[in-house]
Amino acid sequence: MKKVTLITLLLCAVFITVHAQQISKAINVTKTPPKVIFKQLINTEDLKNQEVTVVVVTIAPGEVSSPHIHPIPTVGYVLEGEVEMNFNGKTHRFKKGEAFYEVPNETHKGTKNLSATKDAKLLVYFIGTKGKPFIAPAR
Repeated sequence: MKKVTLITLLLCAVFITVHAQQISKAINVTKTPPKVIFKQLINTEDLKNQEVTVVVVTIAPGEVSSPHIHPIPTVGYVLEGEVEMNFNGKTHRFKKGEAFYEVPNETHKGTKNLSATKDAKLLVYFIGTKGKPFIAPAR
């Protein structure tokens, strides 16, 4: 009995460790992890169990984010700097004051900060079913 319990505990520990590493890898696509600044559950007549998450993404000078997907609709706004992004099968450039939309589950091959000296900052809005992650590793 003790052997079965010990094996079960070890398997649980391995699962938790692997799962935590996957989450960490999925969320940290830039040197500075995205900062969640707002989260709100919406339950109205038209929107049931939807969660809005607002994130500030900081991209270091010259940095390129790693490939990833957004499983839910994504709307972004450039707060500072100029970036080049590759998503929805195309390369796009956005500068301060411009907005963009990313289709769910399309591979976002990366966002590059075009400045060699200043951070770029994005304000990104996600909306999807409560508890669904807003970012995941590319497939």
